[in-house]
Amino acid sequence: MSKAGKTRRIALINEKGGTCKTTLAVNLGAYYAMYLKKKVLLVDLDPQGHVGKTLGFDVRRLDKTSMDLLYDPHTGIADAAKQSRIESLDVVCANKSLSEFPVVAARHKDREYKLTRKLDNAHAYDMIIFDTPPSIGLVNLNVMLAANEIVVPVNITYLALDGCAEILDTVEQVKIDYKRDKLGVTMIVPTLYRNTNLAKEILDKLETYFPRQISRTVLGFNVKIDEAQSHGKTIWEYAPSSPGARMLEAIALEVDSRDPGRPRKRSV
Repeated sequence: MSKAGKTRRIALINEKGGTCKTTLAVNLGAYYAMYLKKKVLLVDLDPQGHVGKTLGFDVRRLDKTSMDLLYDPHTGIADAAKQSRIESLDVVCANKSLSEFPVVAARHKDREYKLTRKLDNAHAYDMIIFDTPPSIGLVNLNVMLAANEIVVPVNITYLALDGCAEILDTVEQVKIDYKRDKLGVTMIVPTLYRNTNLAKEILDKLETYFPRQISRTVLGFNVKIDEAQSHGKTIWEYAPSSPGARMLEAIALEVDSRDPGRPRKRSV
């Protein structure tokens, strides 16, 4: 359990695809488990199942997945979580069956709180990290109501500002509609940065519009990160001394330092 006595629940969310949500979720979770010695649970809520695939699971053949966790009243965290090959890193994998959840759960009165209720007994973990689908719907609403914090990866493209603004608006609406006053955006992480004039201009605008949330480290494009995923490995297993690993480590440490539950030193 964390020093603050409360499990951090961090959701990687963006309504758009291709923003490195899975890359960050898997590698941050692995970093915290391997180097900071935290007990971490990764929960994949994207039907593509890339979290499990990145960690070497055959997600098509698993007996329990995040669909069971959300929908089956008899499936708890202990049933759905699988021990990864990384010590202290457990995973709830997803596969295509999860795409049925919005349809089958639509008539349930507690449809928005399915995930929240399943996490009530997840006290064994220091951190729970959620990977999410590139959309805003019932699955992501479940995640927002179960999470304490949101990290927004933003691909440095022309529409990056729009994507950021949309997510922040959605979070504010959820806070109002569901009385989640403490839910907030911990960090905005610019991703897939390339050294071009357009990318610099977009990054400058992100820093101007979101000065408190923007991360100090930008995740640039790095081939070793892609290679690691193609081999079903984290960057720490595949190329721990690479520039990609250094970028991801800096982001992981910054997210860790922004823990809203961590006691702050009094100013003198």
